[in-house]
Amino acid sequence: MAIVVRGKNIEITPALREYVEKRIGKVTKYFAAPGEITAVLTVEKGNHIVEVTVPVNGMLLRGEESTTDMYTSIDLVIDKIERQIEKYKTKLTRKFRAGSFRGELVGDRQVEDDELQVVKTKRFAVKPVSVEEAILQMNMINHDFYVFRNADTEQVNVIYRRKDGRYGLIEPEF
Repeated sequence: MAIVVRGKNIEITPALREYVEKRIGKVTKYFAAPGEITAVLTVEKGNHIVEVTVPVNGMLLRGEESTTDMYTSIDLVIDKIERQIEKYKTKLTRKFRAGSFRGELVGDRQVEDDELQVVKTKRFAVKPVSVEEAILQMNMINHDFYVFRNADTEQVNVIYRRKDGRYGLIEPEF
């Protein structure tokens, strides 16, 4: 298990790195072989933001927290990832092959089937547009995401509005 700790606008001290690795170690005990775990620590306008990404057998667990204290942010983001594991316990155990999922999960809460049901389906034509046009369309319909066929790559992409107000693009990787 490799843990990569990066900093933006902050120097990663050995004590801080050790604390991050110790806390992330709590999450890795649930899986036989997680991939390279990435923790990005950022300081912006007095906020201490921690983003942690844990790849597990083709699935990504991701959490982000922001507080005025870096150690509190680390604790909260690890708690968030543990809640994700708990919430998707049924899905994870079905998806992962036997032996890759170890031990009991946090808590004994069972995920109800109602929580995993699709309640609405939409169908629409996906026409080729540029990324800029997709952003304009998304803003016109006042949504936080927009599915479109990228005119440059001819693949289905998703553009979304990030918490910081900027935009993100999701491209499939085959």
